[in-house]
Amino acid sequence: MNKVLATLIAGLFATSAFAQTTATTTTTTTNVPATKEVVNAHHEAVKDVAKAQEKEAKAVAKADEKSAKATAKAVEKKAEAKSKALKKHADAREDVAEADPEDRMKAEAKAEKKMAEANLTAEKKMIKADAKAEKVAVEAAEEKAIAAAKTAEATAEAAAD
Repeated sequence: MNKVLATLIAGLFATSAFAQTTATTTTTTTNVPATKEVVNAHHEAVKDVAKAQEKEAKAVAKADEKSAKATAKAVEKKAEAKSKALKKHADAREDVAEADPEDRMKAEAKAEKKMAEANLTAEKKMIKADAKAEKVAVEAAEEKAIAAAKTAEATAEAAAD
C-alpha cells in the first residue's frame, strides 16, 4: 500500500513538474507598423494569459491543500485505530491476568481472539483511510492537470490572436 502511495505521489510530482515547463513559441516579426488595435489585442492576450496562469496557480494550491488535509486526516485515523487496538490488547491481557489459574487457558484463548479482532478492525480502518487519501490525491492531480490544460489553451488562444 505504501509503495502504491509513493508511486502516486512521485507521479504527481512528475506531472506537476512537466506542467510547469514553459512552452516556447517562436514568433517571426514582420515590418508591420504597430497600430493601436494590434497593441490593444496584444495587451489583452497578455492579460488573458496572466489570468489563466493565476487561476492555474490557485487551482494547484487548492488541490495541494486538499491532498495534504486528506493525508493528515488519514494519518490521524490510522493512529486512532492503532491506539484503540492497543487498548483492546491491554484489556485482553488484563483479563488473562485476572483469571483464575484453572480458567487461564480459556482466558488466554479468549484474549487472543479479542486481540485478533482488534487487529483486524484496526487494519480495516487503516486501509480505508489510505484509500480515501489516495482517492483525494488522484482527484487533486486531476484538478491540477485540468488547470494546466486550461492555461495551455489560454496561451494558445493568445498566441493565435
